[in-house]
Amino acid sequence: MTRNLSVDAGRIEQDIAALSDITEPGRPWTRRSFTPLFLEGRRYIEDRMKEAGLETRIDAAGNLLGLRRGRTARNAIMLGSHSDTVPDGGRFDGIAGVIAALEVARALEDRGIELEHDLIVVDFLAEEVSAFGVSCVGSRGFTGQFPAGWLEREEGGRTLAAALKDVGGDPDTIQSLAMPAIKGFLELHIEQGPVLEREKIDIGIVGAISGITRIELTFHGAPGHAGTTPMGARADALVAASRFVARVDEAARVLANQPRHFAATVGEFRMEPNAANVVPAKVRLLIDARAEHRPDMETFLRWVEAEAARMDGMEGVAVPKPIIVSDNAAVPSDDGLLDILRTACDRIGATHRPLASGAGHDAAWVARKAPAAMIFVPSRDGLSHAPEEWTENDAIALGAEVLFEAVIALDKQND
Repeated sequence: MTRNLSVDAGRIEQDIAALSDITEPGRPWTRRSFTPLFLEGRRYIEDRMKEAGLETRIDAAGNLLGLRRGRTARNAIMLGSHSDTVPDGGRFDGIAGVIAALEVARALEDRGIELEHDLIVVDFLAEEVSAFGVSCVGSRGFTGQFPAGWLEREEGGRTLAAALKDVGGDPDTIQSLAMPAIKGFLELHIEQGPVLEREKIDIGIVGAISGITRIELTFHGAPGHAGTTPMGARADALVAASRFVARVDEAARVLANQPRHFAATVGEFRMEPNAANVVPAKVRLLIDARAEHRPDMETFLRWVEAEAARMDGMEGVAVPKPIIVSDNAAVPSDDGLLDILRTACDRIGATHRPLASGAGHDAAWVARKAPAAMIFVPSRDGLSHAPEEWTENDAIALGAEVLFEAVIALDKQND
C-alpha cells in the first residue's frame, strides 16, 4: 500500500494475529461466546483499550465498551463489531471491526485529536448464534430490544441468565438497560462475499442489511416398502419436496437477477422415517430467504404459497399452507452516514461501490434505534464462516482509515 495512513496497519495485524491464537486446539478459529476462550479474547481487547487510554466497562448486556471522552457531553460516536466466532470460523468476521474501531481511537490519540463528542468502541456480545440458539444478544440488549424469555434459555445445565453473569453482564437489568444517545454508529466488516475482490474495489458502502424471513413447509406422503411398492403407486414425500426445492432455486434466481440483493436457500431438511428401505412419508424443510427490498420478499412469499398450493395433492402428497417462522424486515443505513463514508473514501482515494448485506449484523439492531451504517472490505474468494476466511491486512487498514476520516467529519457536524 502506497497511501499514507493515519492508522497503524502493523498494530491492526498484530492484534488480529494475537486474537487468532486464542482458539480451541485443532479448531481454527473457534472462540464462541460465553466460553473461557471468549473471556480470554475479551481480556486481550480490554487491555488494548486501556493502553489506548479508553475507560472500559461491561454493560448489563455483556458488551465491552471503551470510552474516549470528548470535549462536550453530546451524543456519542460509536464504532465496533463483535469478537466471538462461529465454530471452526474465521479470523476476521467481527474481529476486524473491533480492532479497526480500536485503531481509530489509537490514531486519534497518537495525533492528539480531541473530539467534541465522546467516542465509544464496542465489542458486542454474542453476535453469532450462541450455544443458547440465539444471536446478537449484546446489540439487542444495548438497544433495548432484548426479547422476553431469552434469559431462561438453557444449554448444558446453564441458563442464558447465568452465562450473562459469567461474562460480566446483569440479567436483572438487561431488559431495562437505557441506550446512550448515539450520534452515529459505524461498523467495519469483511464482505463475506466475492464482489469487492472480483471487481477490485476497496470499500463496499452498505446501503441496507437484508431482511431475513424463514418459511417452514411440510410434505405428507405415505410410507411403503421400498422394494414392493410400485413406482406408480407411491406417495413419496421426498420426491415432491425435492422438486419444490429445485423450484425455490429457480424462483430465487429470477429475483436475484437485478441490482437489489435477494437470496433463498433450503438449508434445513428433515425426512421421516429416514430408512433406506422405506418410501419417505414426511419431509419438513426450512427456507431462509433474504431481501434488500421488501416488495421482493413479498413477491417470493406469494410464490411460495402459490407453489405449495399447486403441488398439494399431486401424486398423493399433501402440502399444507407454508408457515412463516420468522420475518424481519431489511434495515436501511442512515443516508447522512452513507454520505460521510463516501466522502471519506474519496478523500483518501479509496475506490468504493454500494452493496447490500445478505448477512445479519449488530449494526441492524443499532440502526433500528439510532443512525448507523457499515462498510465492507474485500474477502478472498468471498469465503467466510470457514477456516479459509481471509482478508488482507492492508484492506482492513484502509477500511480503518475510512472510519478515521468519517469520525472526524461526523464530529464536526452539529447535533
